[in-house]
Amino acid sequence: MELWNYRPDVYDRGKSLDLVGYHVQATDGKVGSVDEATYEVGESYVIVDTGPWIFGKKVMLPAQVITSIDPQERKLFVARTKAEIKEAPEFDEGTFKEHEYRTKIGDYYGRFPG
Repeated sequence: MELWNYRPDVYDRGKSLDLVGYHVQATDGKVGSVDEATYEVGESYVIVDTGPWIFGKKVMLPAQVITSIDPQERKLFVARTKAEIKEAPEFDEGTFKEHEYRTKIGDYYGRFPG
């Protein structure tokens, strides 16, 4: 599913990049920092620790929502608003790698344009 792949113009799989610690910018401001990131074809995502913004909640973002990465500033930009991220299904540490959970996340983020 395309939602779980990085956009070709955002991340070149031929290059090594560790996004952990990068600041995450929604279309309307900062939402947190990357706690974990994966780079597998068809299964790529970032886990964002929102810190005090939404009371320490973590959220999973499919790689496709990332619109650009700035290695110099250690920032990544996503095509979602803070409210859209805040309203995402609750992050579940125990099931986030399972197909059913990813389907729920994919259904949620997949309904937004671009």
